Amino acid sequence: MATGIPNINGDKNKKHNSNNFCLQYDGKASIEEILRTQQAQLRCVISVDKQPRNRLIFGENLRVISSLLNENTVAGKVKLIYIDPPYATGSSFESRKRNHAYHDLMEGAEYLEFLRQRLILLRELLSEEGSIYIHLDENMAFPVKIIMDEVFGYKNFRNWITRKKCNPKNYTRKRYGNVTDYILFYTKADNYVWNQPFELWTDATAKKEYQYVEEGTGRLYKKVPIHAPGVRKGATGQPWRGMLPPNGKHWQYTPETLDKMDARGEIYWSPTGNPRRKIYFDKSQGISVQDIWLDFKDAHNQNIKITGYPTEKNPDMIKRIILASSNKGDLVLDAFAGSGTTAAVAEELGRQWIAIDNSALAIATIIQRLVKGTEAMGDFVNGNGSTKYEQKCLIDIDRILRTGLDLYIEETSELELIPDSVIADWDSKLNFQASFL
Repeated sequence: MATGIPNINGDKNKKHNSNNFCLQYDGKASIEEILRTQQAQLRCVISVDKQPRNRLIFGENLRVISSLLNENTVAGKVKLIYIDPPYATGSSFESRKRNHAYHDLMEGAEYLEFLRQRLILLRELLSEEGSIYIHLDENMAFPVKIIMDEVFGYKNFRNWITRKKCNPKNYTRKRYGNVTDYILFYTKADNYVWNQPFELWTDATAKKEYQYVEEGTGRLYKKVPIHAPGVRKGATGQPWRGMLPPNGKHWQYTPETLDKMDARGEIYWSPTGNPRRKIYFDKSQGISVQDIWLDFKDAHNQNIKITGYPTEKNPDMIKRIILASSNKGDLVLDAFAGSGTTAAVAEELGRQWIAIDNSALAIATIIQRLVKGTEAMGDFVNGNGSTKYEQKCLIDIDRILRTGLDLYIEETSELELIPDSVIADWDSKLNFQASFL
């Protein structure tokens, strides 16, 4: 693989900023107009009186986010945002019980502006050390990448993650099987929370990577260069042991540090006198996670547990994101909460969280998940065509909610009316035995 050499002339050869471009389309509102978005009128209907106090909000997320901008404990304090918005599929979605979940009918410019307005407000909620992940498929990932560059800055783009979402398909159409979707990872600035994730070594990968055995100690190691791209004028650009770094390169360490490493036996000298650094297997935390994720497929067999909400994402994938881009006690937000995977995993990992959705089914699903966990997938259809699964009582066994919670409902005629009897039932479930946990 070729290694690029940084431009030693800096920016003096640049006549203009070649990355200064954006998408233009009808109906694109100004940032000032978006920041004046009407705020949601929220009413707290249920409280679980413990600390810390998390929030589940039934409301239209654009107005809810706008209202959160007035809260000093939230605006500029969110460390991690993960959103899994509609994908512009032109479809409507139902749960496994055939209950309506949400419509995904927007497309083109209407969809892009819908998402852009929310991204602009979400950026204002994000901490200077914060990150945002947006999950999309091939329908809109590419234009949304340009929108993200516009809103967050192209220099704050970190990764385009490709995820294998399902097992191979037997397509009858004339095209390759579609088994991937995408996650765009951006930060608000350079100084963001980052806890490098690692995958564990297997015997096969360890032997392939660490091919050498150190005499006397028996330690496995690999050899890596001690130079890096770029010319330096300081100590790392000076001779060491009578040799200069290769053209266009510099030493990774000062000559003084290299002497100490050599004295400790950490430098391998080839028969031709070429120095390389020894990297020991027993010092490795594992394999750094790359930008292709193969192990986080959605529901695909009979042995996992799910909520039954459509487009539910793999909790282990959300766990990787939360662990990498936040620390315990940090505030995590999901503005398209769906089945509540982000909230549930954040709760389990000791993060504070805010979850927002405008689907009554989503809110009901999240509450069920918080108090009873998830249930085995089982067979979707039995012999006579009816739904087949068994609900077990998991209160105080698989209960996820261990902290406090406030449930808010936006007061608007635009959303489905939730009867008082349903709210009372939710209250009973959320508070039942909560004080004993």
